[in-house]
Amino acid sequence: MATPSTLCCAILLFLFPLQFMATTTPSCPGDCEPIDADDNDRFHFAQNLEFLEAEFFLHGALGKGLDAFEPELAKGGPPPIGGRRANLDYLTRRIIEEFGYQEIGHNREIVRRTGGIPRPLIDISSQNFAKLFDKAAGYNLDPPFDPYEDPIKYMLAVYAIPYVGLNGYVGTTPCLKRFSSKQLVAGLLGVEAGQDAVTREWLYKKGDEKVEPYDITVVEFTNMISGLRNELGKCGIKDEGLIVPKELGAENRTTSNVLSADPNSLSYPRTPQEILRIVYSTGNEHRPGGFFPKGANGRIAREYLYNDQLRGL
Repeated sequence: MATPSTLCCAILLFLFPLQFMATTTPSCPGDCEPIDADDNDRFHFAQNLEFLEAEFFLHGALGKGLDAFEPELAKGGPPPIGGRRANLDYLTRRIIEEFGYQEIGHNREIVRRTGGIPRPLIDISSQNFAKLFDKAAGYNLDPPFDPYEDPIKYMLAVYAIPYVGLNGYVGTTPCLKRFSSKQLVAGLLGVEAGQDAVTREWLYKKGDEKVEPYDITVVEFTNMISGLRNELGKCGIKDEGLIVPKELGAENRTTSNVLSADPNSLSYPRTPQEILRIVYSTGNEHRPGGFFPKGANGRIAREYLYNDQLRGL
């Protein structure tokens, strides 16, 4: 029969590992954290994409951006380039308007909890999207792609944006140290995933339609965009269009791909350098361009920039 002292030791030995597990944070995988960064740095990096989404959605739905609602969130950063009201039907406009308001809330909460960053220079002009879609197609579309022209083109442009932010939140979650940070990223990720799902479902319903005036269907455009992001990201397949080969479908049983996910139907993660390669459209985290012609803001993004004149911003 166990003595009281023996029993006490056994209980302590049992409880010690539980206490250890409860008070330690899983380490971040090396390929997920190329530079040292604290939780605030990670949210500041993510805020670049929240700014991009806010400006594109608000301008597309309402013809005005963040400065018309809560200009203080921009912290003196420059207004975006080329945003304008899109030619949308009533339902699509309501969806995008809601997305825009959600992004105001995301930026507000990041600023409240972490101090935030100045809004970087953001290019949401039709010319920038035209270059992106030319690169995705592999040739110059004629006429140039204009996301503000009609609902299908606008939603294809939306397809090109929020999913990268979703990947970023999935990738950064294991690296966060504070419980409050994990709580915040869970809230942000839930809405970003919802926006992506709504966008993909909207496009899925129109999958076989030709995007006028091009001889390219909606599904084909999504495959092109996803393929380009994989190419720019340089880390394998982490992005998939609306129709995929069965070997990429859920449980290898379907070609339908309303939600993009890995072989176990888990969301794909992306690291900061992958995201910069994609949103810069250069395939190089050190060379800005694309949606951020002067580079993204915050310590993580700035440490990647090759231009010394930009490092101090």
